[in-house]
Amino acid sequence: MKGLSTMKLFLLFPLLLATIEYASSSSPSVIIIGAGMSGISAAKRLEDAGIKDFVILEATNRIGGRIKKTEFAGYTVEMGANWLHGVGGRMRNPLYEMSKQIHLKKFYSDFSNISSNTYKQEGGLYKKDEVDAAINKVDKTIEDGVKYSNILNSEKDGNDNNDMSILAFERLYKREPRTKLERAVDFFNFDAEQGQAPRVTSLKHVLPFPEGHYYGENSYFVADSRGFESLVHLIAKQFLSYKNGVVNDPRVKFNQVVNKIEQSKNGVLVRTEDGKKYQANLVIVSASLGVLQSDLISFKPQLPLWKRRAISEFSIGIYTKIFLKFPRTFWPVANGTEFSLYVHERRGYYTYWQRLHNEYPESHLMLVTVEDDESIRVEQQSDEETKAEIMEVLRKMFGKDIPEATHILIPRWKSDRFYQGSYSNWPVGYSQKRHDQLKAPVGQVYFTGEHTHSTFFGYASGAYFAGINTAREVINCLKNKRFCRGVRHG
Repeated sequence: MKGLSTMKLFLLFPLLLATIEYASSSSPSVIIIGAGMSGISAAKRLEDAGIKDFVILEATNRIGGRIKKTEFAGYTVEMGANWLHGVGGRMRNPLYEMSKQIHLKKFYSDFSNISSNTYKQEGGLYKKDEVDAAINKVDKTIEDGVKYSNILNSEKDGNDNNDMSILAFERLYKREPRTKLERAVDFFNFDAEQGQAPRVTSLKHVLPFPEGHYYGENSYFVADSRGFESLVHLIAKQFLSYKNGVVNDPRVKFNQVVNKIEQSKNGVLVRTEDGKKYQANLVIVSASLGVLQSDLISFKPQLPLWKRRAISEFSIGIYTKIFLKFPRTFWPVANGTEFSLYVHERRGYYTYWQRLHNEYPESHLMLVTVEDDESIRVEQQSDEETKAEIMEVLRKMFGKDIPEATHILIPRWKSDRFYQGSYSNWPVGYSQKRHDQLKAPVGQVYFTGEHTHSTFFGYASGAYFAGINTAREVINCLKNKRFCRGVRHG
C-alpha cells in the first residue's frame, strides 16, 4: 500500500444533512465500512473524542485490509504493505515510530549496489558502468523533475491543468529510455514505486516521491512473524477489546460484505450481502478505490456525477510480490547482492528481484515483483504457468542447473473483489479540485482511505492520516451541525 489541502467552497447539493432525523439511541452514531488502517485509525479518533457508539463492518475475517501477512513455506511474509520509511527526513513516519515501540523486525534495504547485479536478457551481467549510466540518467530525470514539479505547483491557472506525465517530462528533456537496460532502470524507479507506468503518472503530484521527501530516503523491509499488520493491531488495542490476541469487540462485525448504502431523512441504512441491516447517523466508507470503482457497493440515491467522476478518474495500480522457495540457495549472498534487475525487451517482465537471505536466513527465499499490466496477466494464468516463466528467467540469470522452486506464492489483488488493486496512483491531469471531490462527503456518507490523502496517497501512512482527518470531520458534524459538509462539491 501515498498532504493536506484546504477544501474549497462549492455549490450546494441536496441538503440531506439539513433534514436529518437522527436514528434511535439503539443505533450507532457512526458506521465505518472497512477495518483496514484508515478504518481503524478513524475509529480510534472517534473513541478519543468520546464517540464510542460506532460499528465497524469488515468484509473479511480480519483487520488490516491491504496490510496482510500470510504463511509461506514456514515463514511469515507480507502480501501487501512491506516497507517502512522514516529516517532523516523533515517529518517522522508515525508507522515507523510505532514499529520501534513494539520492536518490529525490519531490515534496511540497500539499493545502492544494483548496478553490479543487473542481468542481461539471455544471461550474464551488464558492466557496472553501463548500468550506472542508465541510473544516472534516471536520477537526473528525478532531480530535474522535482524542480519542474515545483514550478508547476507554483503556477496558478483557472483550470488547474498545468500538469504533465513523467514520460512527457522525459521526452521534453530528451531522457526517454531508449534501450532495454534504460527501460528496466526506469521501471525500477517509477513503475515499481507507483504501481503504474510513467506515461500515466502525474509529474506534478508524484515528484518528489512523498514518503522519501518527508520521512527520509531510508527504507526498511518488515520481516516479523507478527506481520506489518501488528501496527494496525497496536492502534486497535488502544480502544477495542481482544481475547487471546484476536479482536473480540462487539462493535466490530466480521464477514459483513456491504453491498448497499441508502441515505434518507432518518439517517443512513447499510445493507450487507447476508441480508443484515445497520442504521446510523453517519457512515464512513474506507473501502479501497478499486472497490469504489466497481459495482460491489451501490448507493441510494446514486452518488452525484461529480463524485462518480472523481472516483472513476483516479488510478489504482497493482503491485504483485511473487515469493519463491528453493531447496537450496544458488544466488550470491554477499553484501550488496540483495537487489537485482533482469533486463527484458518487454517492460517489467520479471524485472525487479529481491533475495531474502538477510530477512530470512537459511530460508532459500527470494521474490520477484511485477506491476500493472504484467500483474493482471500473471493473475489470469495458473501458478504453474507463472513458475515456468520465472524459472526460465532464473536459468538465464544463474544457469541451467539451478533447482526448481518448491513453493510459489502469487497475491492476486486485482482479482480480489474486496480490494481490486494494490494502492492508488495520481494520474496525469487529475486536478487538486477533483481530488478534493474524491474525499468530500456526500450527504451523511463520508469517504476515507489512502486514496483520499493528497500527499501520501498509495501509502499506509496516507491511510493512517486519512482516517484521522475524516474522523475529525465526522466528530465536528456530530457535535455541531454547522460543521457538516455533506453538500455538493462540484
